[in-house]
Amino acid sequence: MEELIQQNNGLIWSIVKRFSGRGYEVEDLYQIGCLGFIKSIKRFDLSFDVKLSTYAVPYMIGEIKRFIRDDTPVKISRSIKELNMKIRELQKEYFYKKGEEITINQIAKELKTSVEDVVLAMDCVNSVESIEGNTFTNQKDGNSICLIETLSNQKNEEEMITNKLTINQLMNSLETRDKEIILLRYYKEKTQAQVAKILGITQVQVSRIERRILGNMRTKLKEA
Repeated sequence: MEELIQQNNGLIWSIVKRFSGRGYEVEDLYQIGCLGFIKSIKRFDLSFDVKLSTYAVPYMIGEIKRFIRDDTPVKISRSIKELNMKIRELQKEYFYKKGEEITINQIAKELKTSVEDVVLAMDCVNSVESIEGNTFTNQKDGNSICLIETLSNQKNEEEMITNKLTINQLMNSLETRDKEIILLRYYKEKTQAQVAKILGITQVQVSRIERRILGNMRTKLKEA
């Protein structure tokens, strides 16, 4: 067991780094990540058409998120909290003067920071959730569905685990605006009209961009 952990030490640390800056000691998170890795080993079967390292990632992420969720309230770094406060003040001031919402790109420009940091700071007050928990309302039938369901209808458990991992990787590979649209639509549950207003583009453009992004993600999921 210890040898397997050593062999996958780099992978475990790469998962831990995703959760740095939240007020937890990285060594503690590393131990939690190792626990998730051990759980994945116990459940892993050589008949699975997936590598152990790939199979283990969702377990490690889930174990760390569970630790953070259970250790409420979620701890957030002071710099992110301060940025969140600045954003809120800027939003209020802009709306008071202009009568409309300021876009994320405008916020980043005004505060001289990146769009990614703005999105992170705006989202920092939300509880930690998994990709399965982020739902939105299907405009066709009114039912709530999650992002993973829009990309794959497969029921096989091992394939679903692989897909979830792949989605996280695909999200990180998106261009800034594409990633922002997906974050707003499926993680912050904004309508296309709201996203269009935030980004300063038309709803038609949002719809077209969204279809393109999801289409590309579906294609890459099939190739994974």
